Amino acid sequence: MTASLHFPHRQLILAMSCEVKARLLGARIKEIRILRYLFEGYAFDTGRRELHRGTDVVSVAPQVFDLLDYLIRNRDRVVSKDDLINAVWNGRSVSDAALTTRLNVARSAIGDSGEEQRLIKTLPRRGFRFVGAVHEGERTSGAVLAPDGHVESSNPAPALPDKPSIAVLPFENMSGDPEQEYFADGMVDEITTALSRFKWLFVIARNSSFTFKNKSVDIKEVGRRLGVRYVLEGSVRKAAGKVRITGQLIDAITGAHIWADRFERDLTDVFALQDEVTVAVVSAIEPKLLQIEIAVAMRRRPENLTAYDFYLRALPQIYLATREGEAEAIRLTHRALELDPRFGLVAALAGNCHMRNVLWGYSTDPQFDRKEAVRLSRLALSLDDGDPSTLAWAAVVSAFMVGDCESATETADRAATLNPNSFDVWHGRGHVYRYSGLSEEAVRSFERAIRMSPVDPRLHMTFAGMGYAFIELGRFDEAIAAGKKALRLKPSFSTAYRCLASAFAHLGREAEARAAAAHVLELDPAFTISAYIARGGPPNGKPVTEGLRKAGLPE
Repeated sequence: MTASLHFPHRQLILAMSCEVKARLLGARIKEIRILRYLFEGYAFDTGRRELHRGTDVVSVAPQVFDLLDYLIRNRDRVVSKDDLINAVWNGRSVSDAALTTRLNVARSAIGDSGEEQRLIKTLPRRGFRFVGAVHEGERTSGAVLAPDGHVESSNPAPALPDKPSIAVLPFENMSGDPEQEYFADGMVDEITTALSRFKWLFVIARNSSFTFKNKSVDIKEVGRRLGVRYVLEGSVRKAAGKVRITGQLIDAITGAHIWADRFERDLTDVFALQDEVTVAVVSAIEPKLLQIEIAVAMRRRPENLTAYDFYLRALPQIYLATREGEAEAIRLTHRALELDPRFGLVAALAGNCHMRNVLWGYSTDPQFDRKEAVRLSRLALSLDDGDPSTLAWAAVVSAFMVGDCESATETADRAATLNPNSFDVWHGRGHVYRYSGLSEEAVRSFERAIRMSPVDPRLHMTFAGMGYAFIELGRFDEAIAAGKKALRLKPSFSTAYRCLASAFAHLGREAEARAAAAHVLELDPAFTISAYIARGGPPNGKPVTEGLRKAGLPE
């Protein structure tokens, strides 16, 4: 591709702001009409992008909302698979399994199922159709577009959600090249979509953010109008065959700058460039937001804590990877479940805490912790089987505590499909694939996790897992490098010393192997190779256990 950026007509239209479309149509918009579809006790609001069942808001991912929107709007006909892919996935390659998964999630959101097909019907070899009885209405958005393009609102400022909230504003085109405008808008679309896959984040839809396009804005006012705590803004400039993209994350309450960075790339494949920068931006700001939210939760008075606060407080305890940390994390996650028994993500996290108690030899009752790990993971999936982190954590428990490798890899793959930008997803997938004896793919997953969150507080676990995978592949020098990286991040991590003891022993470096083995016994005095296998050692982990024997660890 040449240095000149080119976008197909379809994407150009999608990228246009409400104001530009109005001018093309010769319209002077005074109010925006928003459709509401009513069916079987549900209200589907295209303006607020909300699905209501009675007075309750039903949580749906943006992609699922778009799928329902397209099916309902086109309910007078059968829509083909290609129609859906073009409308919802912008024509990208989508497997039949992925499409079926999203359809099933959409059905579940509106009380339907694949077996019943009461509202969304699949017609074999033809396509899909929304067959429910729909009543259509309108409501005004409350937004008025004046002749000068200024957006005014008669509605009061919305309250902040009970979880971190962010809006991605249109990036400013600094180059004067109209084609850059479409590239910048496409970039914002990609970043918004990537962030929306993190279900612990509340992400404002593109259409709302783009009402601020080509306007001089005050970030605090944007935050107030959209009801968000954080705002991401940026700019794009093209020069000499390169494109420079800047981004900054701002606290809309205080106006403080939280993060800023600049990305410069060659102008080659536009879509590859969008993907590359999206990954870089999301991998920088998602963990940053989580760190800030944890810090805020830790400052709150204990008597005022919510289930979400307890969840946030549990995370740094897990990062410690200590007996005391796991015990406190279990206490906090169970407290969160008492306050909100339908908090699927925290149930999955609690299950992982019980699992680590078993794997790391911390448990006083391994049988109880093993059963709790499985129970809580299954509970989490029954509450929310569409959350990528929940799926990833449940997959690890399924592998290590149940030994169901087929189900675990399938669940881990589904998590990666739902959110390919998540550290949790790739970290969990790495452990699942290593347990399943697919060490090459495990290494690739661990490398992807590191790319997603290069300063993550759990990287010692990632490097240790990667070290074990390298041992199983016979790549002992690389295993030693990974084990040492884990120890630099967490000097008291027994798992990393086991990795080093085994790898050193395989290379015949006896003194180093025995020194690492001594550290293992110092940190875990009850350690034996048979106990390690019984705790949840992989059935394909023979190279690791052979190395531990050579290092002199007790049988």
